[in-house]
Amino acid sequence: MRARIIGAVTAVTIMVSGAVAWAGSHGTGWTLDPAGSTVAFGSVKKDSIGEVHNFERLSGTVDADGNVVISIDLSSVETWIDVRNSRIIEHVFANAPAATMTAKIDMAGLADLAVGEMRPIDVNGNLALGAADVQIQAEMIAVRLAPTRVMVVTAEMIWVSTQEAGIDDGITALMKLAKLPAITRAFPVTMRLVFDRKM
Repeated sequence: MRARIIGAVTAVTIMVSGAVAWAGSHGTGWTLDPAGSTVAFGSVKKDSIGEVHNFERLSGTVDADGNVVISIDLSSVETWIDVRNSRIIEHVFANAPAATMTAKIDMAGLADLAVGEMRPIDVNGNLALGAADVQIQAEMIAVRLAPTRVMVVTAEMIWVSTQEAGIDDGITALMKLAKLPAITRAFPVTMRLVFDRKM
């Protein structure tokens, strides 16, 4: 379970990074539209039961120099089971308020992207969650929806392992609490992030 959350958080960093690169040379910053954005993550328990979850509260900005800062409200995790939400917040996130993603992007790389056009981009990101500091690389798809509105989505599922995230102990604790024989030690993440340019 803890791995699923980490995966969702790390994926946010990647998508935001793509939006920054695509923002171009307008000279203004971009703000995440939480109503149009989503971070979804999957898990498998008991070897055969797949589930999809998400975070309900996201915020973030990208400035004109390509500096990305994204925050995920960890208390907004939604797994569709209240007791599971509470266990993740307590045992996975240790009641921390948020996870933070940062990145530095070359804004000029996709400055010529036209409205309606989409383009693959390779992006890098960093996730800070408690003592964890995870470097992520992935391919994303950037789309210009309007002159002042952009969307970045995952090109493919992003897979994250509990070992690389340093959260094996948290997964084991959740397994014991839920009395499960197994919870996935690798998990997929998909995302859709929409940004509006600040005028």
